[in-house]
Amino acid sequence: MTPPKTETLDWLRLIRSENVGPITFYKLMERFGTARAALDALPDMAKRGGAKAFKAHPKAEVEREIEGLEKIGGKIVLRTDSDFPPLLSQVEDAPPVLSVLGHSHLLKKRTIAIVGARNASLNGKNFARKIAADLGAAGLLIASGMARGLDAAAHQGAMASGTVAVLGGGVNVIYPRENEALYAELKERGAIISEVPLGTKPQARHFPRRNRIISGLARGTVVVEASLKSGSLITARMALEQGREVFAVPGAPSDPRASGCNKLLKDGANLTQNAEDVLDVLRPILSSPLSEPKPLNFHQKASAMPDDGEIQKARAEVQEMLSPAPVTVDELVRNCQFSPAAVSLVLLELELAGRLERHPGNRVSLI
Repeated sequence: MTPPKTETLDWLRLIRSENVGPITFYKLMERFGTARAALDALPDMAKRGGAKAFKAHPKAEVEREIEGLEKIGGKIVLRTDSDFPPLLSQVEDAPPVLSVLGHSHLLKKRTIAIVGARNASLNGKNFARKIAADLGAAGLLIASGMARGLDAAAHQGAMASGTVAVLGGGVNVIYPRENEALYAELKERGAIISEVPLGTKPQARHFPRRNRIISGLARGTVVVEASLKSGSLITARMALEQGREVFAVPGAPSDPRASGCNKLLKDGANLTQNAEDVLDVLRPILSSPLSEPKPLNFHQKASAMPDDGEIQKARAEVQEMLSPAPVTVDELVRNCQFSPAAVSLVLLELELAGRLERHPGNRVSLI
């Protein structure tokens, strides 16, 4: 069912608020039960964490965002919505909210990601088109990032069967401009998604987060060409962290664009020369029904708050234990005398105040 507009507004306001990322969003929802209750609590929590002033994202701005998205034929999809990609919903830091242009029903299809170099060779682009077309004909949705080179070729090859582009900027921002015709075709025949606000210009810091969505959508990621410093290797690493398959196309040792793929193969990626190599690995997975993600039920009674005395003591001790070097939250809990709920609350306060950074592996550090 489509979420009530008030819930959509509250979710958007919460995830768009300063210092609130996906993990923090879910922890706030678990504690307070609803986005509205979390929004009400944000200013006091940030103040206790050391912030001088904190204001939640304005309601008027998210109303304009939704209105602007609707004007170009798009919509907001919450993680609890039936149109949210099922595999992506199983990722710990899945975006709570997606902006979607095009055919949102495609997002329910079984998906494979194809990524690679922007400065791709002609042979690389031809290979990407062919394998995307063949995997699409086998019933898979092709996900990529609409970058120049390999990404664009993968989208082109899968346009007839179904493809989704994950953008680093807002869904209404065409980047690079040379892909304007591809963007128009994706909007008409495929789907375009993003977790960042409408109108956001893509920046370098957005792309690693974009890459986790590409890998999170898919049962596996195919890397066609990639240098050792390519962002495609970040996507492959994230796929492994998410428990997904990684496929790599071998290349000539003399070609720098093959060095990343060859390294993936040395590290155990599936050697891939055609679509059948991918399907051979995925068939056992594809033949089994997709497991349903654990339902998100934030409307249950909010978590009990630790008493004020414990929290005051925990603030001092937890901050003393933290440093710029990341440490796991479990280690913090083991090495102090406070409940996990108290430690979690202190960390949330520090994060909302802009003093704490979260890292992969449930680690945190002071900023």
